[in-house]
Amino acid sequence: MGPVNWIAVLCAWLVAAAVGLAFYGRAATPSRQLARHAIAALLLLLTAAMMGHMFARVGDATLAAKPWLYPMMSGGLALAFTGPALFIAYARRDLAQGAAWKDYGVWVITYLAMGGVFWAAG
Repeated sequence: MGPVNWIAVLCAWLVAAAVGLAFYGRAATPSRQLARHAIAALLLLLTAAMMGHMFARVGDATLAAKPWLYPMMSGGLALAFTGPALFIAYARRDLAQGAAWKDYGVWVITYLAMGGVFWAAG
């Protein structure tokens, strides 16, 4: 296992936040909204750190020889774990499945963008 590229982690975190802002907009001024966005930011940082750890476990040599692993692994996380978790949560709370599809798409784009950052920082 190689070392985690912490600069790439921070850059991936910023890109993920930018994708979120593009789809969901900025926080409103009430402190409750700011607190929700702060929690989301911390969770995005956790996601970026774990993705950085995942790519470090694969190793630089393997990733250099097989660059398609970046989108395959990052997109695969969104497609196989995050998306289904969203649908399960939305179904249990009897929320509109259309909103789940939008959120699913946002997370796939977010994870692929984060994988792209790790590839570019490779």
